[in-house]
Amino acid sequence: MERLEERISRALKQVDNDRYILAIAVGQRADELSKGAKPLLAQNTQKMKYTDIAIDEIASGLLKIDGLVSKEK
Repeated sequence: MERLEERISRALKQVDNDRYILAIAVGQRADELSKGAKPLLAQNTQKMKYTDIAIDEIASGLLKIDGLVSKEK
């Protein structure tokens, strides 16, 4: 398994490097998972923390963040 820093870096790329949006998204998704939402990951997630599952879902592009507007450059 890759290191947490690498997973967070990939997740940040999905949210235009906005750490605030990533933190809120991970928190909300971890809360959903703790209340019974099914993980979107294909791997076995039984021994993973909810926050790790959320980071991996975002990093993999499985979870899209609503309200995120890409900045035109």
